[in-house]
Amino acid sequence: MRRSAPHEPSLRYSWFALAILFVLALSNYLDRTILSIMQVALKRDLGLSDTQLGTLTGLSFAVFYTTLALPIARIADRVARKYVLACALTVWTLATAASSLAGGYLSLLACRVGVAAGEAGCVPATHSLISDYFPRHRRATAMAVWGLALPLGGMLGFAVGGQLTAAVGWRHAFLLVGLGGLLIVPVLLIFLKEPKRGRFDGATPGGDAGPRRTTADSLRLLWNLRSYRYLVIGEALQAWAQNGMMSWNAPFYSRLHHMPLAELATWLALITGFGGAAGTFLGGALAERMARRDVRWYMRVPAIAAFLTVPFALGQYFVGDVYLSLVLAIVPAVMVNVYMAPGNAVSQSLVPADIRAFTSAVFVLVVSIGGFGLGPTVVGALSDLFADRFGMGETSLRYALPTVVLPALAAAALFWRSSVHLRDEMAPLHQTAGDEGGVGVDSAIAAAAPR
Repeated sequence: MRRSAPHEPSLRYSWFALAILFVLALSNYLDRTILSIMQVALKRDLGLSDTQLGTLTGLSFAVFYTTLALPIARIADRVARKYVLACALTVWTLATAASSLAGGYLSLLACRVGVAAGEAGCVPATHSLISDYFPRHRRATAMAVWGLALPLGGMLGFAVGGQLTAAVGWRHAFLLVGLGGLLIVPVLLIFLKEPKRGRFDGATPGGDAGPRRTTADSLRLLWNLRSYRYLVIGEALQAWAQNGMMSWNAPFYSRLHHMPLAELATWLALITGFGGAAGTFLGGALAERMARRDVRWYMRVPAIAAFLTVPFALGQYFVGDVYLSLVLAIVPAVMVNVYMAPGNAVSQSLVPADIRAFTSAVFVLVVSIGGFGLGPTVVGALSDLFADRFGMGETSLRYALPTVVLPALAAAALFWRSSVHLRDEMAPLHQTAGDEGGVGVDSAIAAAAPR
């Protein structure tokens, strides 16, 4: 068994560091989700349309989130990642607090751009750190634990945002949540240690800074990994379904079932939090366990889950009884989160250590445009179209929301396609930690080399 050198973080410290990164991610997803539960109040107070609400929770956020993720990731692949995280956290929390001053759509949009700019640095740097804290045979579980921050952060966003909005209004809710996140900055700077890059995969040729691989070479390497290519596109489509439902579930139950905000916030917090947490953790644990026999299960498990999303999502939006609808909503909440841990673990295990943050940023770019961008925005635009053109009124969301199941079906097919190539492109799990660079990396580098 490989032992850590004295200057390297121990396994015990790695779990402690993961806990810090988990709290950081909680703040990330809380700040991102809180707007969803406020949509009813924002529509009333600022006179926003569904299309505008969709862009605030979707496309405008995704455009700036993805645009900045790549350059920030290049920095994170070369400098201490905890400083990248501390700067990112400061930016997005201050932008959340500034949202309390918004007087209309454009000013609120500017604040959401600030949130996106800050959060763009979180995921790439975090994925890179986790891959250097944990060897490959532990990464799916570590990613699953960290990934719990998405559903639990969403739960906090619905619960805290809903209760604060009901109690003190949306302006004070933005201010309190934003300023509260600043308390994490000193924790990052004082307690988070920077591990050596690629310490479980062999030292990078250029030391901690890594080789100066160009952006074009890195993109070519990733494109030649077929399992990565199909995985990323599949995740974008599954995120389309995931974020479309998460962003519009609150307005759906408020408009069509007339649920009070406080009760609605409690239900959605429980469904999003516990359902999403179950999907995230069990997806990672199950995929990691089954992949010990056959690495293809890393992607087969998300494929099956994506397929199961469809019938229950359709039932959720078309049944007439509100409580039956909420019970059915539990299954999609679980299934749309299964892909996260296996997908993150596979993407980080396929590539060299010097481009892991960049790999995650490419992931963020494609998934965010497809998921954060198109999901909420398309649902909002279709809702306005159905209401204005076909006179559906408040029932328009009932017919706009089910469109998210079509991307979920495509995601299932792409995840399965990705699994076909994993045996050739990812080294077997029984290899020693020092040999974990992977045949997929070697072959992809060879394919990406200039001819």
